Amino acid sequence: MNYLFILIAIIFVLVLIIFILARREAEKHGTGTAGEFVGICKSAIETASQKEERKQRIMALLGGNEIPPPSGTPFTKGEWGNAEIRQALGVSSRTAVRYLDELEREGKVEQAGKIGRAVTYRLKQ
Repeated sequence: MNYLFILIAIIFVLVLIIFILARREAEKHGTGTAGEFVGICKSAIETASQKEERKQRIMALLGGNEIPPPSGTPFTKGEWGNAEIRQALGVSSRTAVRYLDELEREGKVEQAGKIGRAVTYRLKQ
C-alpha cells in the first residue's frame, strides 16, 4: 500500500513538472499551455518517426540496396562501417552507433569485428 502511494506521488510530481515547463514555454512564445504541450508531444512523435526512418535506411544500406558514399575505407557489399553509415545518414558518430546498437538488440544486424575501424555491420542471417 505504501509503494502504491509513493508511485502515485511520483507520477503526480512528474506531471506537475511537465505542466510547469509547458507553461513557461507558452509564456515565452505567447501561446497557450495546451498548445505548447501538444507541440512537445508532436515533436517527440516526429523524432521517433525520423529515428525509425533512419533505421530502415540502415537496413536498406546493409541489404545492398544503396551505393556507398566515397570514404576511402574498404567496402564489401552488404557490410558498412560506422563512418559510411554516418555519412550516408548525415548524423553524428554517436547517433549512428546508437541506431546500430538498437538494430543489433532487435536481432536485425550483427557486428563484425570488435573495435575501431575494423568494425562493420551486416544484416543478420
